Amino acid sequence: MDKTQIENVKIIDIPKIVDEHGRGNLAVIEKDTFPFQIKRVYYLYDVPSDAYRGGHAHKEVCELLIPLSGSFEVLLDDGKTKQKVMLNKPNRGLLIPTGVWRELDNFSSGAVCLVLASDVFDEDDYIRDYNAFIDSVN
Repeated sequence: MDKTQIENVKIIDIPKIVDEHGRGNLAVIEKDTFPFQIKRVYYLYDVPSDAYRGGHAHKEVCELLIPLSGSFEVLLDDGKTKQKVMLNKPNRGLLIPTGVWRELDNFSSGAVCLVLASDVFDEDDYIRDYNAFIDSVN
């Protein structure tokens, strides 16, 4: 696996169209909004505020996390550096490349996290043991 640095994690601004009549906003994901084709879409919801999700890294899959509603935090870890990011705007997504450990927590009431993935589910793509993750990046 290529070594991936936390600096490759990016906040992606999703194009937003503001309605001139005050009827709300429209966010659009198409064309080159982010650097991969979507092969899988899923979302997390009704996550208790004291629970966490994630706790893994991917060998090949890239993901874009979008907070459709509410807020949550994402702990990112490349084996050398850790960083925590708060996601709370539905027109800003977090692009996580391969080889970055992620843990999602601190979900607000009603939070919904949409995940767009570069490939379909494959259990062999996951690194679910943190020590195995550290061994893979060293």
